Amino acid sequence: MRILFVAGPSPATVFGLASLAGAARQAGHQVIVAGTEELVPHITGIGLAGAAVTPRTWESLIRTDRSGQPVPRMPRGVEPERRHHGGWFGRLAAESLPGLRELAARWRPDVVVGGSMSYAAPLLAAHLGVPYVRQAWDLYDTRGVDPYAAEELRPELDALGLAGLPGPELRVDVCPPSLRPPDADPAQSMRWIPYNRQLPLEPWMYARGDRPRVCVTSGSRETEANRDFLGRLVADLATFDAEILVAAPEEAAARLRETAGHRVRIGWMPLDVVAPTCDLIVHHGGGVTGMTALGAGAAQLLLPRWDIFASTMRRTAELGAARVLFPEDATPETVLGACRELLEESGPRKRSGDIAAEIAALPGPAEVVTVVERLVV
Repeated sequence: MRILFVAGPSPATVFGLASLAGAARQAGHQVIVAGTEELVPHITGIGLAGAAVTPRTWESLIRTDRSGQPVPRMPRGVEPERRHHGGWFGRLAAESLPGLRELAARWRPDVVVGGSMSYAAPLLAAHLGVPYVRQAWDLYDTRGVDPYAAEELRPELDALGLAGLPGPELRVDVCPPSLRPPDADPAQSMRWIPYNRQLPLEPWMYARGDRPRVCVTSGSRETEANRDFLGRLVADLATFDAEILVAAPEEAAARLRETAGHRVRIGWMPLDVVAPTCDLIVHHGGGVTGMTALGAGAAQLLLPRWDIFASTMRRTAELGAARVLFPEDATPETVLGACRELLEESGPRKRSGDIAAEIAALPGPAEVVTVVERLVV
């Protein structure tokens, strides 16, 4: 069987799909992961076959519309953020469709698997008349984005004679049941298995010292905003009595090392290896980072810049596994205070450990592959 996976705009979306794609490959199926040109090195870097279907970068999709005109910067507020996300993820789908159709004309898939907001996947599956599987990249509920993506994709939907975005034949959800919203769509659960780009291990990555360990990260993407985010956090935590790790792409790491000093370890590090050694992970609210922290049983301090996925973050906090500080509340004093509480109190790590056990008990990707196989007659 041939299975085509359609990634999103960032490396995290590749890592989110990797466990199911890898399991399908191990089961003997032919697998290709399609994405933007800038994503292909991340796809091939974790051992999967990668095909570029558009040269558009994530930054250009966010900043400009289809005609090349500037798009306003992302606003604050749940609905404005959903509209903004739906617009640029829809533009990604529109830009990717011609390349996907060309790929499918030469290598026709039996199933198309798309991530949470890989909107090209259902359109390609409808065009080909093959089953479509929607696999959640992380724990966030993205249903509120779908109507705005459909607005952006109205020309493509009309060309296919579709009133709206096609629904999947199968939903695959990696979010642990205790964190799912009460009205979540029925889905096949799947165990979260973290993936990221690897590098030769050093002992400190898998063995901790005698001080509390705090990992700070803003994800796998290098941007000026992410560099600023990390820089502020490192400065806030400089006097904290803990071992500080800063997980960042090398482009950001080089600049951070100039001001952070020699006591902080900074650079790309395999979070799947490092996270289980950490007491606390402080991050930007990224879904893949958050799932990896939960799977490792580490407490979390979430410092999101946006409101779009606030409800899921608050559920994690309500269960006692995390604290959430939005920009208006995230002063150096509140950040340090939250870190201290999360490290000194045993409850957050215990509750995160409970969620980790819940994740570990879910069906593995190999089991889910057998469910996907049954979609093909």
